[in-house]
Amino acid sequence: MKGTSVKEIMTTRVVAVREEATFKEMVATLRSCRISAFPVLDATDRVIGVVSEADLLAKEADQALGRRTWHPSERAKAMGVIAAEVMTAPAVTVAEDAPVAEAAALMRSRRVKRLPVVDRNGQLRGIVSRADVLTVFERPDNEIRDEAVKDVLVGEFGLDPEMFVVTARSGVVTATGSVAERADALSLLKAIRHVEGVVAVRDRLSYPGA
Repeated sequence: MKGTSVKEIMTTRVVAVREEATFKEMVATLRSCRISAFPVLDATDRVIGVVSEADLLAKEADQALGRRTWHPSERAKAMGVIAAEVMTAPAVTVAEDAPVAEAAALMRSRRVKRLPVVDRNGQLRGIVSRADVLTVFERPDNEIRDEAVKDVLVGEFGLDPEMFVVTARSGVVTATGSVAERADALSLLKAIRHVEGVVAVRDRLSYPGA
């Protein structure tokens, strides 16, 4: 099963800054472009970090609270005057040929809202957001059902499609039929759940062998 790659859903017009960008330039970029973060690039366009609103706010907070309250790394950001000194590094990135599911897992585990997309050399190619990742759930039900039957039921498990009824409605797949054992049913349902665009799987399988 070949799912959608990050390259297919990413935004290619990305606002980024160089590592020597000044603090004022970064603030102006955030305000004029109405974004909350951007990648930081070195001279070869490699992504070396990310600057967010939170990174920049450290300076304002430092002036209000005093440096004694800061962790050393936070204090360094508060004192920074260029992107290389303020950014969060290393950047959490995703490869352009990675499956969308990998990008979603990264966003969740690292608690980020967007990921710079890079090529094999680490150079910036685009950016992918949570909203971009969620577009896979717009996949038509007929495509979801066809993949569940052809690629999973027949291709992966070698089952006779005539012995099963598989439907998809609003991304919810219902599988009805008979398999030998409960373990077979669980494996089949798990595989269907990983079909791109599936929101949930309803188990209507029976296993007489039990």
